[in-house]
Amino acid sequence: MATGVQVAGTDMIGARASGILTAEVFSDLTAVEALWRRLESDPASLHTPYQRFDWVAAYLRATGTEAGARIVVLRDAEGRPRILLPLVLARSFGLTVARVVGETHANYHMPLFATRDAAAIAPGEVTAALIRAGRPAGIDVYALQHQPRMWDGAANPLAEAGEPEASDAYGLMLGPDPEATVRRVFSADARKKLRSKEKRLIEAKGALAYRRAETPEEAARYLAAFFAHKAVRFAGMGVADPYAAEPIRQFLAAAASGTDPAVEIHALCLAESGRVLAAFGGAVSDHRFSGMMTAFDPDPEVARFSPGDLLLQHLVGDQTARGRQGFDLGVGEARYKASICDETIGLVETIVPVSLQGRAYGLAQLGMTRTKRRIKRDPRLYAAVARLRKLTRRS
Repeated sequence: MATGVQVAGTDMIGARASGILTAEVFSDLTAVEALWRRLESDPASLHTPYQRFDWVAAYLRATGTEAGARIVVLRDAEGRPRILLPLVLARSFGLTVARVVGETHANYHMPLFATRDAAAIAPGEVTAALIRAGRPAGIDVYALQHQPRMWDGAANPLAEAGEPEASDAYGLMLGPDPEATVRRVFSADARKKLRSKEKRLIEAKGALAYRRAETPEEAARYLAAFFAHKAVRFAGMGVADPYAAEPIRQFLAAAASGTDPAVEIHALCLAESGRVLAAFGGAVSDHRFSGMMTAFDPDPEVARFSPGDLLLQHLVGDQTARGRQGFDLGVGEARYKASICDETIGLVETIVPVSLQGRAYGLAQLGMTRTKRRIKRDPRLYAAVARLRKLTRRS
């Protein structure tokens, strides 16, 4: 089911619109599936792996939020689809908030643009279209997190007026030669240390196998190991485990299934027993691998050989060999990201109010974003909050 809304002008925003966009709001995934798949498979399109139909559908269905899905399609004056934005509605403080699909499990929530020209549509026109589409849909405010400022060299119009988030994301370009890429990404000293660790790990535990899940059974086994390893890690940190919820586990299993999975699961295993020493999962498209999650065996007799780093080095070579050009390690700061990434992907949160109540909600939300950024980027404040969180969980 879709509702058409003619959009022109800027309404509640100050920018000037120079054209006309028609907005369709779909509440049925099957009704928009054919159009969505056609757009994402077009080599001219611009999108992140998290806007693939299979990724979004797996998340909505596993988490029981499909009924709240709203897929906004913006068409130009000739009726051509230019922008597709997957959203899910939720009630918060008595308001209807349109949020991006996937929450923090998706690193990027940029729209799917039909072409680079579509990404160059004036930001004022895009936000005006969202506002006009939001009124008949009963939306009070759009809360659009994790909007990359730039993607593959193109500016994201939804990020122009966004508030910088607490953390950015980190990535690098691959190719074209796997060996040359590994040499470029990992220093000679790092490669030497990893060779030594791999040799000693083999001596201690036996032959190794680097594997990619190619069946639902393999995906389930690697994911089970990941969940177990990550649970130990989060318990030690004193924070809640975002992968403990069964719907999230079902989502990952579904997204990692099929002949062209939306999520790839890679693992470093002992060749004989199949024991998983490290796992790495990422959202994928034809041209990019975007890291979503990683974990390694917490056993000190395994961890001291850095199985996660061994798997990461193999993964960089594997993705290059398979023709992918972009590789990123997602949102948040970490040693292993800083050691290999040479690109910072700036992220913002964009609030688009539709109603007056939505304006108030947006101001409060942006205030929270600024506070989080201040805490995250101040080592003393961040350490104090971490200690308080740990004490709270213990009590």
